[in-house]
Amino acid sequence: MSPALPARSTLFGPSLVVTGLFCQETGASIAVMLFPAVGPAGIVALRLVFSAIILCAVARPSLRGRRPIAWYTAIAFGLVLTGMNLFFYLALDRLPLGTTVTIELLGPLTLSVVAGRRWMNLVWAGLALVGVVLLGGSATHLDPLGVAFTLVAAAFWAGYILLSKATGRHFAGIQGLAVAMVAGSVVTVPIALATTGSRLFGPHVLIAGLGIALLSSVAPYALEMTALRRTPAATFAILLALAPAVAAAAGFFILGQTMTIHDVFGIVAVICASIGAVCTPPGKPGGRQKA
Repeated sequence: MSPALPARSTLFGPSLVVTGLFCQETGASIAVMLFPAVGPAGIVALRLVFSAIILCAVARPSLRGRRPIAWYTAIAFGLVLTGMNLFFYLALDRLPLGTTVTIELLGPLTLSVVAGRRWMNLVWAGLALVGVVLLGGSATHLDPLGVAFTLVAAAFWAGYILLSKATGRHFAGIQGLAVAMVAGSVVTVPIALATTGSRLFGPHVLIAGLGIALLSSVAPYALEMTALRRTPAATFAILLALAPAVAAAAGFFILGQTMTIHDVFGIVAVICASIGAVCTPPGKPGGRQKA
């Protein structure tokens, strides 16, 4: 019998995941503070451009020997990645960070429920819906357009998951993500220049943009990839479901955003629904469940 793993070794992987979440939400908080200078489109452009430069330098994706389908998939991945980030930041301009991340989690949660093919997944979907209703319980502080932007971002997040897997079949490692970042940059930079002009090149803006790219894209991805080698997939997915709680904490401590009791229970409900969906084993395609 092999000796038990030391507690330090057991906790190392999960601690990396949680650290990645804190990095991501800290980056989102910095983005909110930069909105008055360059707006959501400028933030997306800066994040994608700096992320593309860093990832291409690390991955060095090969341009030769690729079939057209590989490029089409990576470009589509980049467009979905762009849409997900743009609508997320548009929502953040109108809603608290914790609320935005909680509602956006409905994207992957819906995908999990649809793929699960078990009746228990309907229970988790219902619990998530209750959570969203609770978030809207004090409807006066929720901007309807912000909620709509978040739901669009959630749909893009589901598409991001699907296209991430498809891109991984054509590119090794992070090469596909690097190409997707380049494609997204090509789309967003002209929009950002049209809306912000020369403000996009201010020294403090560029430094903040680099920080957002490192905190929101590069660091979380590196930490998650390392954690996946040390953490069971189910545990990893459960830890990622804690994102709304981390976002709410970042919103409170960094941005001074407060929450009502409805918000707290709503976030908890969506987190529980996400964990439940992760822990429910998938059913067999086309088959009936055993009684």
